[in-house]
Amino acid sequence: MKQPRISSRKQEHVELTIGRDVVFRQKTTGFERWEFLHNALPELDLSEVDPRTHFLGKELSLPLMITGMTGGYEDALRINRNLAAVCAERGLAMGVGSQRQAIESTQFHRSYSVVREVAPGIPLVGNIGGAEVAKLKDAGPLQRLADLVRADAFAVHLNPLQEFLQPEGNPEFRGVLKGIGMLVRDLPIPVIVKEIGAGISAPVAKRLLEVGVTIIDVAGAGGTSWAGVEILRRDKKKLRKKDQQSERAGAMNAFWDWGIPTADALRQVCSLKLQFPSLRVIASGGIVSGFDVAKSIAFGGDLAGAARPFLQVLEAGGIKGLAATITEWEKELRGIMFLTGSKTIADLRNQRLVLKA
Repeated sequence: MKQPRISSRKQEHVELTIGRDVVFRQKTTGFERWEFLHNALPELDLSEVDPRTHFLGKELSLPLMITGMTGGYEDALRINRNLAAVCAERGLAMGVGSQRQAIESTQFHRSYSVVREVAPGIPLVGNIGGAEVAKLKDAGPLQRLADLVRADAFAVHLNPLQEFLQPEGNPEFRGVLKGIGMLVRDLPIPVIVKEIGAGISAPVAKRLLEVGVTIIDVAGAGGTSWAGVEILRRDKKKLRKKDQQSERAGAMNAFWDWGIPTADALRQVCSLKLQFPSLRVIASGGIVSGFDVAKSIAFGGDLAGAARPFLQVLEAGGIKGLAATITEWEKELRGIMFLTGSKTIADLRNQRLVLKA
């Protein structure tokens, strides 16, 4: 059976993020500018360090989430099953990729629902785009998507840059905030709002908080450039040669590095916790190590998330390779907690980061 167009697009996205260099060209996350103050008197044993935390009412072994990545095409079932297996084994949170395809067709529903089959106890997050939310008249369609994966929360991803650059994009964002407010009121599970790699600023976060959102994933710049992904996809389209050359040399390529670096977005959004104590913040966008996870927490984040690094490791080394990578991240996080005198994640959140000389 031929795949629907949206399913083919999802497969292209995964293949490009695995196989091509689609990271930001010049812009970084900003984490590399900061370092922890060494504590020569931590007054605790390494064995006492406890990196556990809670998210969506469930305990995590680490403040870590494999963020929404894929679903909606044939091979996504294998990928999501394997990601879920590792999350279940290691006690991590997970998000599925955009479920827009599941609204349009039932063909690949199990590529999403398999996560809960494999990992019945983890915090699991559903996912839909902001442009789709703007069209909703009620929460019914998203309730059905949440039920499909038995989600503990539902994420609305804001991706205006990607929609602007995507050949089949839908850059129609009028009404997104109103739609999010409706979902906050009418869905029985929390609504998470996230970017996908261009960052969320303090002013945008404040508008979200004012309509009742309490969990924000900043998803800043410095990791995967979804502008870059769509620019590469444009180059693959069957355009006339003259148009193709114009696309490569023209304005679209200038957007490859568009966005707010993750560290900057995180600091901006976490600054709102004083005004909105219920705010919980996920740091994603270029998170590639336990050091990045630790810095995310020290800047005020509650959780860190990553997608592309885990997908690449999974495809190269399978479940064992992914589990080994997470073990390495955990060792780094535990080491930083020990060397800063942080017994718990709450202690780590109170540590000071300083600009490198």
